[in-house]
Amino acid sequence: MKHTKEFDSILFETTAGTLTIEGPVSRSQLEQYHFHEELTAFRPAEKQFEALLDIADLKESRIIIARTPDTIIGYVTYLHPDPLERWSKFEMEDLIELGAIEIIRKYRGGGVGSTLLRQSMKDPYMENYIVISTEYYWHWDLDYSQLSIWDYRKIMEKMMASGGLLPAPTDEPEINSHPANCLMVRIGSNVPQKSIELFDKMRFLGPNHY
Repeated sequence: MKHTKEFDSILFETTAGTLTIEGPVSRSQLEQYHFHEELTAFRPAEKQFEALLDIADLKESRIIIARTPDTIIGYVTYLHPDPLERWSKFEMEDLIELGAIEIIRKYRGGGVGSTLLRQSMKDPYMENYIVISTEYYWHWDLDYSQLSIWDYRKIMEKMMASGGLLPAPTDEPEINSHPANCLMVRIGSNVPQKSIELFDKMRFLGPNHY
């Protein structure tokens, strides 16, 4: 499968200033900017930036960034699922995972996350993919937001829906370990029926798989 990527860039106005939201970006493009030190949801900012650079080298990967003229303040990544995850079981070339989305606190609540997702789906080639996102409540910034788990879940659902991702059932144990966790899915309009059926099978592998 050829992983075609069509770059696009827009300006997005926020109360904190104008941002550029663009991608998919390459390693060389990422290296032009400073990576904000508050982007620490998954690991220290320096290590997370190294991870993004490595992701950018993958043939299927897509990274969309939100930036000021010189600093990345948010991003969303897409890539094939980790080989250790159930979602790589059938090695589907047309399945990619929204691996991470993160925005610094200064720019939250202004639609940056939703715009990152909408921008990432503007590329017509995204219609060739099943896109998934695994949402786990322990990745959410509950302390800073002061929201309940369920109110935060509503916000996450609304943001993901802006990119066309909707909740889908699964028997995956880690997702089912807490009722706030969920699998989000977007099936592109060009995905063949055989891929949809294979994905449905993967969502429900049954107890014998474990």
